Amino acid sequence: MTFPTSERVSIQLSDSGVAHVRLTRPEKMNALDPLMFTAIIEAAEALETAKGVRVVVLSGDGPSFCAGLDTSTFGAEPDPDKPALTERTHGDSNTFQQVATAWRKLPVPVIAAIHGVCFGGGMQIASGADIRVAAPDARMAIMELKWGLVPDMGGYQLWRGLVRDDVLRELVYTNRQFSGEEAQGFGLATHVSDDPLAKAMEIADTIADRNPHAIRAAKRLSNAMHDETGEEMLMRESVEQEAIMRTPNQIEAVMAGMTKRKAQYEDAA
Repeated sequence: MTFPTSERVSIQLSDSGVAHVRLTRPEKMNALDPLMFTAIIEAAEALETAKGVRVVVLSGDGPSFCAGLDTSTFGAEPDPDKPALTERTHGDSNTFQQVATAWRKLPVPVIAAIHGVCFGGGMQIASGADIRVAAPDARMAIMELKWGLVPDMGGYQLWRGLVRDDVLRELVYTNRQFSGEEAQGFGLATHVSDDPLAKAMEIADTIADRNPHAIRAAKRLSNAMHDETGEEMLMRESVEQEAIMRTPNQIEAVMAGMTKRKAQYEDAA
């Protein structure tokens, strides 16, 4: 599989179907400039249709995951040719939101490995992942109010169901920094690990060893869970299950489990 090449983002796909996406601007703590926005979106678009991808791990090179917006861009003159923020350029999202929401839209699970600084836009990108593994001493913040702005890269949509309402309000209003350990208590981190990338890869290997059709179905159900009624979700469960039952991959999962061997699945894409 050939992926787009970029100075800002790299993708490596393992034989087991784990795609490792790395932000590769370490000298700037992977801060988000226009080239980074473009490269992240292109990476997600490539993975959406890539064959053999079962799970994605998202990490940052160098001392930090992502420091948020590159402050050197703050003084740039508005480009009149660029779409307005209210214009939906990527389905339900504008370009800035897409760098975070694209990971939630991918058909496979995404795991973010967070270390060093994870501020502002970086926090929202990490929030787009299904699972977040943070170093205990990671420095995290919902930073936008420091610059007189509000979070607008998909955060409010992605934080639903993760963070208690009053806690989220306090983190947004004050933009105070919190550690990876605190993030787990808030609901913004799933696991805390001294080696978040290794832990993320461990989880990814487990997911990659599951029926890829069932994993994709489970992600679709998870994405719909907060938006639909109980009646609608009950039907969604039945529809997804009926499509999976007695398929070759589902039968293979049963046979592998009963014989205690590694399953050999057909890829879902």
